[in-house]
This record gives sequence, C-alpha cells and structure tokens, in this order.
Amino acid sequence: MNKAKESQGATGPVIVHRPSSDALVLSLRGKWTLQRGMPPAEDVLQELRSSSVRRVGFDTEELAGWDSSLLTFLVKIVDHCRSNGIRIDSAGLPDGVKRLVRLAFAVPEKKDARRKAEKESFFTQVGRAAQEMGQGTVEMMEFLGSAILAFFRLFTGRARFRGSELAYFVQDCGAQALPIVTLISVLVGLILAFVGAVQLQMFGAQIYVANLVGLGMAREMGAMMAAIIMAGRTGAAFAAQLGTMQVNEEIDALKTLGISPMEFLVLPRMLALSAMMPLLCLYADFMGILGGFIVGVGMLDLSMVEYFNQTKEAVTLVDFSIGLVKSGIFGALVALAGCMRGMQCGRSASAVGTAATSAVVTSIVAIVVSDALLTVIASELGI
Repeated sequence: MNKAKESQGATGPVIVHRPSSDALVLSLRGKWTLQRGMPPAEDVLQELRSSSVRRVGFDTEELAGWDSSLLTFLVKIVDHCRSNGIRIDSAGLPDGVKRLVRLAFAVPEKKDARRKAEKESFFTQVGRAAQEMGQGTVEMMEFLGSAILAFFRLFTGRARFRGSELAYFVQDCGAQALPIVTLISVLVGLILAFVGAVQLQMFGAQIYVANLVGLGMAREMGAMMAAIIMAGRTGAAFAAQLGTMQVNEEIDALKTLGISPMEFLVLPRMLALSAMMPLLCLYADFMGILGGFIVGVGMLDLSMVEYFNQTKEAVTLVDFSIGLVKSGIFGALVALAGCMRGMQCGRSASAVGTAATSAVVTSIVAIVVSDALLTVIASELGI
C-alpha cells in the first residue's frame, strides 16, 4: 500500500513511500528547493525504525529540480541507514546528487565534534574561576610592569612616540570631554543640594547646603564622577582602538618593526588622561558647586553672597587638593584598564566589544576600590 506526503502542492517537493517486504523505495517528485520548503525527514526515519526494512532505494524520474535541501534530506536518510546496517541503493539518484552525497561522507567526522556540554561540578567551576582569576592577575601585573618600564624610558628620554599623537589625546581627554562633564557635574550638584535641603530645612539649617555640596564635590564627587565619565567615554574608546589594532594585526606590525606598542600606543594615552583628569576634576568641582548654588538661591531663598561666603568658609585648599590627588590616580587607573583590555583583545569583532565592556567594568571597580582606600588613608591622617 502506497503512502504519499505532499508538503507544498503539486509543484512542491513530494515523497511517495513504496514499501515491499524488506525494501523501501522513496519516490522523490516535484521541485526540491529551499524556496519550496522540504518535507521533514523524520517521517521517513520513523518508518525505517518501525519496520524491518533492510534496503532503501530512490526513484527520481519525476524530480523537477533540486538544490541543497534535497542533499540535506538525503544525508539524514543515508546517515541513519549506515548506523543501522540498512543498505542504500543510490542507482535512482541523479549523478550530481550521488557525487555530492559520497563527498559528504568521504571525510570522517571529527572526534567529539558533537560532544554535548556536560554540567560541571561546583568545585570544578570554582577551580576554573580561581585559575582564570590567577591568570588575569598575572597578566595585569605584567602589563603594569611594562607600563612602569615605559615611564622610566620616558624620563630618560628614550621612549618613542609621536608628539602629535599625545596632543590629539590631550584634546580628546580634555576639551572634548567638557560638555558631558559639565552636564553630569551640574546635575550631581543639584541632586546633592536638593537631598540635603530636604533634611536641613527640617531644622532651619538650609544654609549648610553650601557646606554639603562644596565638601562633597571637592573631596569626593567631583573626582569620582569625572573618573566614571572618562571610564565610559575614554577608557572604552582606548580599549576599542587598541582592540581593533589587534584584530587588524597593526600591533604585530609595530613589534615586527622593532617599535614597542607600550611606548608608541599606550604611553601617550596614559600621559594624556593622567594629565587631564585633575583639570577635569577641578572643573567638575566648580560645576557641582554651581548646581548647588542654583538650588540654594532658587529654592532655599539664600542670597548669592551668603551662599558664596558659606562655601568659602567650608571648603579649603586641602579639600580641593585631596580631590585632585584622587583624580590623578583615577585617571591613571582608567587609562591602564582601557589600554590593558585593548592589548589583551582577541582577534574577532566580538572580542573588541568584550574588551570595551571589560575596560569600563574594570575601571569603575578600580575607581571605587581606590577611592575607598584613599578616603580611609585621609581619615587616618586627619585630613
């Protein structure tokens, strides 16, 4: 008894099963193309599993056309038959199809090519994470050592990089970053002043909003916010630039020419960002104080002279100096993180994106940890 299955009408691919006692003939009709779709091979495989078929043949007299969809179907059938000891009679297939099927099975499949991912135990995952952390720490220390050596060569006048490159990065890390630093710093000052005013107004002490904003921006928030902005803006850009050079093998070309990538690529970026961060921090301090000034004068009915005098009494040069020292350290950390992730980038486009993301995360973590340490040190020293 013949069984037929039609997937897409009379012109689409059709399979007609013509089983006998121990043989199954598949009559392939119509157009077997990707546009027409392909009948699922699972129907044929199910029939082969449920019967005692020992031989499979093909009839393609009414085959109107074919492409890779037919080959995909046949490879599944042939693979099942080979695995279950069923003989394949390919005499009814077109010559081109027979050659391609033979070619598909000519090269043996690589061992473990279809290996399924096994769930690792908890201790295996912990061990692998510890191993990766240790390797990352070693790579970080190697990069830091190379950067220190590059600075020593700079101080001895032996470092090689282009002055125009340094000037470009100074402009990129300085003047071109002012708009975003202005916006964020003013908003941070507004937020500090508004949050402080809500509590201080309860005691009639809204004048001390000037103290809160001035000290907060000078000692902490100015340096930290400027550093976080530069981590997302410049640190990620450094990682993407160096990562793209790694993908294009430009860094390998520099090494071949005997030029140190640390001096030629990393050193100008580190110098530019480390030099510009204190200036950006100072600018962010004043913009944050301006934001607090807007809230104090506009919402708390404080006079401009009163707010200015209160800020001048509360904030000293020592407070500004602490913020400037922090910003210089933050700038070096952001530049190191961005350049390190860029130099460690892989050789693909996705690796560049991963390097940029990792640079931002590493920079922010380093900023927060170092800020905590510096704050504790300043507190212990009484400054």
